[in-house]
Amino acid sequence: MDGIQRNGPGRRRRHPELQRVGHGRRRSRNSDRFALHGFPQGAQSYREVARILAARGARVIVPDQRGYSAGARPIGVEHYTQATLAADVVAIMDAMGLDKVHLVGHDWGSNIAWVAAASYPERFSALTAVSIPHPSAFGEAYKIDSDQKKRSEYFKLFWQEGKAEQVLLEDDAKWLRDVLADIGPERAGHYIERLQQPGALTAALNYYRAMSSANVATPSVIVPTTLVWSDNDTAVGPVGPQLCAKYVDADYKLITLNGISHWIPELAPQDLADAIAERF
Repeated sequence: MDGIQRNGPGRRRRHPELQRVGHGRRRSRNSDRFALHGFPQGAQSYREVARILAARGARVIVPDQRGYSAGARPIGVEHYTQATLAADVVAIMDAMGLDKVHLVGHDWGSNIAWVAAASYPERFSALTAVSIPHPSAFGEAYKIDSDQKKRSEYFKLFWQEGKAEQVLLEDDAKWLRDVLADIGPERAGHYIERLQQPGALTAALNYYRAMSSANVATPSVIVPTTLVWSDNDTAVGPVGPQLCAKYVDADYKLITLNGISHWIPELAPQDLADAIAERF
């Protein structure tokens, strides 16, 4: 895919290096699904989900996001704010001639999807957020729930430029391999190999660093929304998902997957595809 990187208001630069996983042919204006991956993964995390949806008639577009490919990796935390990342979604849609899509996001992709849906509701027919509730629900859970605060302790490491990169990559990236253990060594190795490229891990961690320096409230979402959360997620406890409904002013559904860890797109592709397909 010929991707778009925004370098400030009104400026766009094309990046053939911004890769994507794409499956299916467009059968109707309502058949497009646009999926955003999370940390520390990439577009490949949706491969099985995309295949299942394509077999049902959907076209699925999955870009590697800003920072995850060498041609779209600007230097500086200021280039990784949630507003900028949400604007990337719309810029790619514009470049592909897509007026409206069903937006899907997992992990950091979910965060960005919430912000995009809140900021550009006219561009999205529906939202399926995976693992991460609305940013305001997550923020509220972080404040009131000691369990969620404990689960999010790793943020403090990620905010430390230099030290975080060292810890995550030392000893053949043991920290990352341990975190990704549930998806298997081959898939984990694919993601880690790319994060070992110069500047790649810093770019990915800049999502967290920009979050800590620019805490802007996200408005409620007014598009039909599904949140898919798993009860064996070590990063996100139940309080945030329980609070999420009050930040959606539209049809809303919470789906809880039992016994699945954080990596839903790869560990439960059929369940996720079914949840997405419900909102055709």
